Amino acid sequence: MKAAILIPVLVGKDAVGADAMAMARILEAKGIQTRVFCESADNVSVQTWPADQLPDFAGGADDLVIYHFSISCPRAREILKRCKGFRVVKYHNVTPSEFFRDYCSELEAACEGGRAELPAIVDLGCELYLGASTYNIDELRALGVPKDRSGVLAPFHRVEEMVEAEADLELLRALSDGARNFLMVGRLAPNKAYLDLIDAFSACARMLDEPARLILVGKADARLSRYNEAVHERIRALRLEQHVCWINAASEAQLKAAYLASHAFLLLSQHEGFCVPLIESMALSVPVIARATTAIPETLGDAGILWQEADPWLYAASASRIFSDQTLRADLQARGRRRYAENFSTQVLSRRFMDFLEPAL
Repeated sequence: MKAAILIPVLVGKDAVGADAMAMARILEAKGIQTRVFCESADNVSVQTWPADQLPDFAGGADDLVIYHFSISCPRAREILKRCKGFRVVKYHNVTPSEFFRDYCSELEAACEGGRAELPAIVDLGCELYLGASTYNIDELRALGVPKDRSGVLAPFHRVEEMVEAEADLELLRALSDGARNFLMVGRLAPNKAYLDLIDAFSACARMLDEPARLILVGKADARLSRYNEAVHERIRALRLEQHVCWINAASEAQLKAAYLASHAFLLLSQHEGFCVPLIESMALSVPVIARATTAIPETLGDAGILWQEADPWLYAASASRIFSDQTLRADLQARGRRRYAENFSTQVLSRRFMDFLEPAL
């Protein structure tokens, strides 16, 4: 048996890329010759091969192919059609295009194309379909994927590596100046609802009788310049310029420092297929206040405070309660660590991954 990981675009610090590379490492550790195939790669240390070479390597009846689907890639479908072995689709969700309608026609079209491909992905009749969350796999089941050929496998991640990593001490000292730090980790995109986040933080800063800071860790996309400017304009309008710390394209050491210095993780995203920063927060004992949309309630479980609404004062009141009630704060931290250990640790995910592949192995 040979195994192939197929991912259209492999990015080193991307959640989908981390999931794909972890699968490759696990299969290699099991003694299975494994290669990663992609159309482009950025900031990765592993060797990759051109996607169109995959069938020559692992297209036989005894081989395994795992396709990570999160963007439109018609060529990937054609490759899967040519493969005769055990084919797995890992669905990470595709952001609905309407989030980008007012900001970037290119991204709007890419998302439209990705979502339009969902029926064709189902029609491939692959041997196994996995969703990063129940929210994800339910989309495919609604299109006809049988329950007995589908399941949920949370994405592999680099949380353990981050926990063990050295923090950026200079940044940690700068952020540990007595202010209440609110953290958001995620790319600067409309579906992440940064405008709602800024409003919620403004309410938090007004309600708290102490200095407050919003730490934003995420990469800005030049194609979303209009959205980026809208976020900056909201910050200026609310006179929060001195209260927002931007960390663009953070290193692992900077990310670790941001988590260690933060008192609450604040998430108002409107669309998430899983949301890895939630489990990072759990593992690093940062209490979470989040909006209960898409896959967020499933990922967070009982380890945080969830609101259906985007009313900023609900989030401010929650933050005030967390800071004033040490018993509640400690309970949320303990719930988060326990939920991470029981559901999302690498050991747990590895065991589930191999269980799903048992028919092929």
